[in-house]
Amino acid sequence: MKTISVLKSVAIAAALVGASLSASAATTNLGTVSTSVPTSFGGYASGSISDIFTFSLPANSGSGYSVVNFPLSTSAGTFNLLLSGLALFSNADGIVGNTDDSYVTSATGNSNALSFSFANTPAGNYYLQVFGVTTGSLGGLYTGAISVTPVPEPETFAMLLAGLGVMGAIARRRKIQG
Repeated sequence: MKTISVLKSVAIAAALVGASLSASAATTNLGTVSTSVPTSFGGYASGSISDIFTFSLPANSGSGYSVVNFPLSTSAGTFNLLLSGLALFSNADGIVGNTDDSYVTSATGNSNALSFSFANTPAGNYYLQVFGVTTGSLGGLYTGAISVTPVPEPETFAMLLAGLGVMGAIARRRKIQG
C-alpha cells in the first residue's frame, strides 16, 4: 500500500516536471493580451531562472504583472524557488535582445511573489523577464499573470456627462420649486 503511494507521488512529480520542461522554453510567446481575461504564464527551472515571455498589448489604461512561487512537496523531493526580479521591457520590432528594447519598470526582492502595475501602457510589443534561483531538490515551479485594464470608450464619457447634466437639471429644478 505504501509502495503505491510512493509510486503515485513519483509519477505526479515526473508528470509535472515533464509538462513544465516542455513549457519552459527560454523565450515563450504569449500572443496578444486580452483586456477581458488575464493572460497566465509559468515555468519550471533547475538552478537559476531567466525566462522571457513576449506579448503584445492593446491600447489600455493600465496593466498589471505578477509572478508567484509554486511550492510543491512530494515523496521524491521538493519544488521551490526564490524570485529575485520581474522586469518589463518594450520591444518595438518584436525581436528580443536588439537595440530597440527599452526598460519600462520592474519589481525586485528575494521573495515568493513579485508584482507591479504600470499606468497607461502604450499599445505595442513587450516582454516580461522572470529572474530567480531554485531552492527545491527537484527544481522550482512558478506561475504568473498579465492583466490589462481597457480604455473607456468615448461613449462612456458622453453618458457620464449626460448623466451629470440630468442630475444638475433635477437639482436646479428642485431648488427653483422649493
